[in-house]
Amino acid sequence: MTMLETTAVADGGDMVNGPEDRSLDWDAVKWRLVEDEVRRLRQRIFAASQAGDHKKVRNLQKLMVRSRSNALLSVRRVTEINAGRKTAGIDGKVVVTPEQKADLVDWLVHQAEPWSPRPVKRVYVPKSNGRRRPLGIPVIADRCLQALAVNALEPEWL
Repeated sequence: MTMLETTAVADGGDMVNGPEDRSLDWDAVKWRLVEDEVRRLRQRIFAASQAGDHKKVRNLQKLMVRSRSNALLSVRRVTEINAGRKTAGIDGKVVVTPEQKADLVDWLVHQAEPWSPRPVKRVYVPKSNGRRRPLGIPVIADRCLQALAVNALEPEWL
């Protein structure tokens, strides 16, 4: 059992990174442990970047991208915390139920093929001077993938 699996344990005895045959119970996730795991990985990436160890930075970033804790936190940020969580992209889908969120996490962790982003939904927002500015709204899956990548890449440049 890896450190990721031992530190991120859900209430029902399910490991956040394991077992493959059981689905994730979204309501049983211990968010404090998930956030701590992602925070530790971010700190390790930052420390390796400050030390100039680029090989370690890349390896830790790969670990972060593949981390189930990072996937959980990214989906939570996009579907629960973000102000645009109920705004659908061009596909018209929003993720609101715990089952949908768990399925999205499983898709993020186990995606079998390289992902190509979907087109963004274009909306025009009025400005104070009377003009309108364009706003692109990506689909939920693309927002989650962006959040996943941000957690891996951002610590290197802080």
